Amino acid sequence: MRSQHPAPFLLAAIAAGTLSLAGCAAGPAPDSAGAPAASGRPAPAVPPTKAGTPTAQANPEPSIIPAATSSPLAPGRQAFTFSDGRLSFAYPEGWQVKHEQVSTSPAVETATVLDAAGKEQIAIYYSQIADATEGNVSRTVIETDPVPDLIGASVPTPSSSFYLDRANGASHYRMGLTPGAPISPDGQVQYGLVRLGERILTADVLFDEARFDGDEAAQGWYWSDEGRALKSVLMSFSYR
Repeated sequence: MRSQHPAPFLLAAIAAGTLSLAGCAAGPAPDSAGAPAASGRPAPAVPPTKAGTPTAQANPEPSIIPAATSSPLAPGRQAFTFSDGRLSFAYPEGWQVKHEQVSTSPAVETATVLDAAGKEQIAIYYSQIADATEGNVSRTVIETDPVPDLIGASVPTPSSSFYLDRANGASHYRMGLTPGAPISPDGQVQYGLVRLGERILTADVLFDEARFDGDEAAQGWYWSDEGRALKSVLMSFSYR
């Protein structure tokens, strides 16, 4: 376990909060958890209507996406690919993916991974636009591993990370993709969205309660069947 590193949590909304990422600089953007950090679900944002610019569809119905059949996978694994055909991930057999195409121009997609019992486990946001918040945080990293099939797709290489954030007297365990390691080599807390081409990505495990009584209990969960299954989803992301 790495020691706690206090650092400012400096975030800025991309192009006044909700602008297309096309043509922006390639550095990591703020807050890997997206806008609502407490829930882990980034709220899709849509730019103001302009002449000739399509806007998001009104209240589109989510759908359960069947497993893909063309990707070579280990036995017991299924694959899901987003609409651009570039970003994909794998998930355990018997689990499901609830996908929503919020908007096509700009591209905004969400996906929720549900386990075999139908519990929402991972929230994924893949979009050309993003919102961000500000705050101060100190962080203790419990585990982090670079995602093999995202090497070269984003700089720094995104990681599957499990860590503890402390802010305003409250502590929150978080697990999800981070842009590089959760703490940089110079000791700074890393917040930001994973940049993939002209889109950004967040993928966050949904912790809706204080479920760990300290780091030892958290580490025990991380290596349990549930923790390892969730990590396997995060580690399976690929971008072609």
